[in-house]
Amino acid sequence: MKKLLTISTQDYLKHIYELTEHNAPASTNTLAARLKVRPASVTGMIQKLANEKPALVEYQKHQGVTLTKEGRRAALEVIRHHRLLETWLVQTLGYSWDEVHEEAERLEHVISEDFEQRVAEALGHPLRDPHGELIPTANLEMPLEDATPLSTLRKNQRGTIVSVRDADADLLRYLERLGLIPNTHIEAIDYSPFDHNLTIKVGEQTRVLGLSVTNKILIKED
Repeated sequence: MKKLLTISTQDYLKHIYELTEHNAPASTNTLAARLKVRPASVTGMIQKLANEKPALVEYQKHQGVTLTKEGRRAALEVIRHHRLLETWLVQTLGYSWDEVHEEAERLEHVISEDFEQRVAEALGHPLRDPHGELIPTANLEMPLEDATPLSTLRKNQRGTIVSVRDADADLLRYLERLGLIPNTHIEAIDYSPFDHNLTIKVGEQTRVLGLSVTNKILIKED
């Protein structure tokens, strides 16, 4: 029988996964900032997760924390719930992409596996959520992302926006006003190596974006 994890445990595992997605350990201070708790509380929780049977994380003092195989599967299950729920809220209930994150945060911990399966079937087993983020499979595997950050685009190169890696509602509304949403075609007009600003063309409009934005937008080059 699968062990039921607390909401707090699920949140820790999800954030550790997101921080270590590119094979870098998550530090105590980074997790504390994300979860809005004291670093000492993070240390205590990490030690508890490391002592679970089976262990959910591997922790080395001053070197951060990574997920074990069991911890990764548990994290991907929560992420699958979250991204399916976001998709369902947009497609079925008419939420906008900047409204769904907090709703999905509340619901991701309480839906059953049967509910998850029914949502996935009703949506036609989507591959990506409303922000373009990949949805883990029913087998709890994360599909391979073959997109690259918009920040890598250079003058005269073209691409199509695949996803936005940020849940901040203000940023999402800002990007939507600029027309920078998934499936939008863009062209790089200019690039400044001094401040890393990228000038792009979206339709007939020209936009200048800084690195803090272009690093959060993933594209596929045309």
